[in-house]
Amino acid sequence: MPGARRCVGACAPLSRSGLEHAVSTDRDPAAVEEAEPVPVPETEPADTDADTDIGADTDTDADTDAPSGTAEPKAAEPEVSEAAAELAAQRELRERIERRKAEKEGPIAAGTKLSGQAADLLAAVRAMESGAPVDPSLLARAAPVRTPAPAPVPDRAPVPARPAAPAAPGRAAEAPPEAMAAVRGVLGEGGAPEALAGQLCAALGERAADALRANPWLLLAVPGVRPEQADGFARALLGAACGPGDERRAAALVGRLLERAALRGHTALDASSVRTALAGHAVPDPDEAVRHAVAEGAVLVFREGADDLGADDFEADGFESGDSEETAEEPHGTDGTGAADGGGAGDAPPAPVLLGLDRYALAEESLADGLARLVKTARETSGAARGGAAWAEAAAGAPSPSAAELIRAVADHGLVLHTGGEAARAEPVALAAAARALGLRAVVAAHSENGRARLDPAGGAGTGVVTVAGLLAGAEGPGRDADGAFALDLLVVLDAPQLDVETAAMLVESLPDGGRLVLSGDPGVLWSAGAGRVFADLLAAGVCPRVASRTPDPGPLGELVSGIGAGELAPVEAPGKEVVIVPVRDAGEAVHRAVQLVAESVPRAFGVAAGETQVITVGHGGPCGTRALNAALKQRLNPGPGAFGGFDPGDRVAYVPAPGRALQGAVVSADAEGLRLDCAGTPVVVARDRVERAVRHGWALTAHQAAGMRWPAAVVVLPGDAAQGLNRPWVYTAFSRGDRHLSVVHGVDQALARAVTDIPSEERTTRLRPLLTALLAPVAVPQG
Repeated sequence: MPGARRCVGACAPLSRSGLEHAVSTDRDPAAVEEAEPVPVPETEPADTDADTDIGADTDTDADTDAPSGTAEPKAAEPEVSEAAAELAAQRELRERIERRKAEKEGPIAAGTKLSGQAADLLAAVRAMESGAPVDPSLLARAAPVRTPAPAPVPDRAPVPARPAAPAAPGRAAEAPPEAMAAVRGVLGEGGAPEALAGQLCAALGERAADALRANPWLLLAVPGVRPEQADGFARALLGAACGPGDERRAAALVGRLLERAALRGHTALDASSVRTALAGHAVPDPDEAVRHAVAEGAVLVFREGADDLGADDFEADGFESGDSEETAEEPHGTDGTGAADGGGAGDAPPAPVLLGLDRYALAEESLADGLARLVKTARETSGAARGGAAWAEAAAGAPSPSAAELIRAVADHGLVLHTGGEAARAEPVALAAAARALGLRAVVAAHSENGRARLDPAGGAGTGVVTVAGLLAGAEGPGRDADGAFALDLLVVLDAPQLDVETAAMLVESLPDGGRLVLSGDPGVLWSAGAGRVFADLLAAGVCPRVASRTPDPGPLGELVSGIGAGELAPVEAPGKEVVIVPVRDAGEAVHRAVQLVAESVPRAFGVAAGETQVITVGHGGPCGTRALNAALKQRLNPGPGAFGGFDPGDRVAYVPAPGRALQGAVVSADAEGLRLDCAGTPVVVARDRVERAVRHGWALTAHQAAGMRWPAAVVVLPGDAAQGLNRPWVYTAFSRGDRHLSVVHGVDQALARAVTDIPSEERTTRLRPLLTALLAPVAVPQG
């Protein structure tokens, strides 16, 4: 655990044989745990199962599903589900985009519909394309000036209220029958499966048929549709009128590239990498394609420095073909640089030109502005005005030095970061208790129901422990005030690395002026399944206090994981078989050993039931993926005919109501309405047409799905073909999911040690850090 690591000695990184010798040499261990690799960043996601056929297995959870434990409410209840809230937000976003497109007849003035660099560049590009003179002020940009509203903020728009009630848990809003029929007709004309009609209506609205006929490449809005399939559909509808250089095709491809990049966590991409990818799709003029996509409002464009936002001057020729040749070789990670002469001071390289989707651009800017608002409104009252003496007394009575340091930091700051492992979670909980003792309204929010249960086995009654999803949906927590803000003074968010940028933006926008926010989590784990890396960007920006816990996780498991976080796979003593290594030769043996561990060895040695042991593996496909392991585990633990779409009562499942959110549950029954699940005590009905995409067996999960959750025992399966997908955060996350026992079904030889020592993490391209450093000055606060 970074910040609270143990000294594990100066031993060399362990090979498989070395770790076996150090921990155990049993071939039939009492308990085992397994880990899974993170997909390697590519132009396209590594797991392409969903792209095999049009509409085949089009769910987007793949390896990027982060779990969440808040189940959907009953249809008859007035609470709003997370899925319905997300749909409402998406509808509002689409309406804004449509309004922008409708207003594009006139030039967009910088600083109106868009903000900062995006508005400047878009106005300059349109002026050049129309032949009009370019305003020089658009080409020379000074340091950004963003002024978050001070407290009080009379004109701050209230957070919109959530819909009164969802249509049904797990069921998206249905399009009118006539709209569905029209879309089916267009799909039939183009030779595409009519089963895609529902997804197209959800993505394109009630006039989806007209939009699809005018632009057949909008078929790419359906996850799993490949460009060549959309090309065939377009040829069937348009005939000779379409070609690889069609502007509609180019705009759709740019949007698809950015959407798929978001599945890998990027909120933006380097323009040069987008142009390279477009060339790979036979677009004859990638530069013109990007310019057209920007002009059409399909994407936004930015140029911001990664380290010093004010030092990089904005260049209007960022999309010229001459610039393309220089930038084509640059990576699209966060360390990539632009290629044109950026006019930066000294030897600082110019910032890259980035392309992003409207939804993520809005979320990052909203999040940065909201965080700055919390920091600045907190500065206006400090010391005695904020109850300084009472906070000092609370710190003196804290249960640990780290908890005391956290309480002192929160006393004078509106935004505080807290880092630590599982044991350190007690510190922000102690902070919330101290705040409540001072008369403040304090709430602790965990990423999942599993995370909440670990803090409050009684179910959260009266303790202020909620889930993030439940808090946002209004089903849990204190509710909202008249202005739409949360009725609280302090919000503590646990498992903060699992916050994607959109969820974080919704949380921050919902906090009142003068409120305090504490983000707590382990920086060593995998980042969020959704786009962004909010916690990592905040840590890197250094614009708020950071308290690093000095409370280590105990026992051999804590020592092993702490060493992994430090980049060492060192031997640990495990006299109670807390850690066991099971070497395997091939995938078949790996599956056999995993089932044996879950069904026999772990229950016999630790008294942990099979339902309390979680298997974690590399991905969904392959001979040792979740599908293969779940099939074998079902056969052993709950055999049956799979009468309900492959499921039987008692099956352990993972339900994905939205990308990046997974709920663990069990099958209860099925009827005409759909598959009935019990998710952490909450009944959920999954519509029949969504079962195949949204429900999977859950005895085995991916590491991203398991992040934010823990079980008494974990079995991590590492088959030989998993080597290239492993990195340090993946191993750290997978190996830290078991409280009492970890079994590793080990078939990757030296690749495990190399992943821990040599592959720190995969990069994500985001804009949050430069946005924050432009708004807030660095904070010099001792870090633990």
